[in-house]
Amino acid sequence: MKLRRGRSRKSRLLKFEFDLGRNLYRLQEELLSGNYQMKGYRHFEVYEPKRRDIFDVGHGDKVVMTALCDEVLIPRVVRTFIYDNIACQKGKGTHFGLKRLTEFFRRHYRTYGNEGYVLKCDISKFFGTINHAILRDQLKTYIKDEAVLKLLSCYIDSFHTPERPGVGIPLGNQTSQWFALMYLNQLDHFIKEKLQIKAYIRYMDDFILIHHDKKYLWECLAKIKEIVEGELQLTLNPKTAIIPINQGVEFLGWKFFLRSSGKVVRRLKRQSKLRFQRRVKAANQAFFYGEIELKETLQVWASYKGHLKHGHTYLLLKGARNS
Repeated sequence: MKLRRGRSRKSRLLKFEFDLGRNLYRLQEELLSGNYQMKGYRHFEVYEPKRRDIFDVGHGDKVVMTALCDEVLIPRVVRTFIYDNIACQKGKGTHFGLKRLTEFFRRHYRTYGNEGYVLKCDISKFFGTINHAILRDQLKTYIKDEAVLKLLSCYIDSFHTPERPGVGIPLGNQTSQWFALMYLNQLDHFIKEKLQIKAYIRYMDDFILIHHDKKYLWECLAKIKEIVEGELQLTLNPKTAIIPINQGVEFLGWKFFLRSSGKVVRRLKRQSKLRFQRRVKAANQAFFYGEIELKETLQVWASYKGHLKHGHTYLLLKGARNS
């Protein structure tokens, strides 16, 4: 069962599976009769890399949500995405994004050297400011079945920010990550097709445009702002900026530099580096005091080593081995 992955010891899953047949039959009856209602959220906080509010649904709701996403929503929306919309999809993700942006830097260098500019944007409080009415209208372009739209609306309407009714989707839902990918899809196509920016990449609400002409990027930014703040009713982060490509740009926890030689250097961001060092040190101390086994310590080290190999991190790895 797909939902067991990483959750085999959780009490809520065990409780659901203890009477699996009856629970699945009840869900089926509720869905067929149109009486299905979400049972609410369990709220908790995470603090890496920064504080975030996570909202988790019960296991019955998770079964419905997973089936809805995997069998209905994902097949219909993914085929409309641009290639460089890189979050959450099979065969893509963080490491795919690192390689793709590196490729864009190299292509730029072959024509313009290391002279050029990067427009780096992200959306301020993205998940918390997605408009429910706009999201429902977007869904109607992908899905025509009224029963499915009603079910999706159930998840959309289950959450809103206290300050603004009808706005916001919860971090933690599988539907939320696909709603978020879909919500900026029209912006992706506008940038690629209308603005003709070939070197464009987006990871959720964090996106980058590369071009040799700074003035044109300012024009692009003005048009992007019109769509983001007008049609989508979102707000660009005030940190949005146009940066010389040879000064380096941050993306996916790394900072990319295009050297005069054409070499693309990837350095771990300072915050990511400190987080890595803290976790390795904590794992080493826990093993020293007998709180965890050597196997668990090695797993922490192996996971970070696998991530760090995607950048220029020789000295960082060397220091961690000696700590």
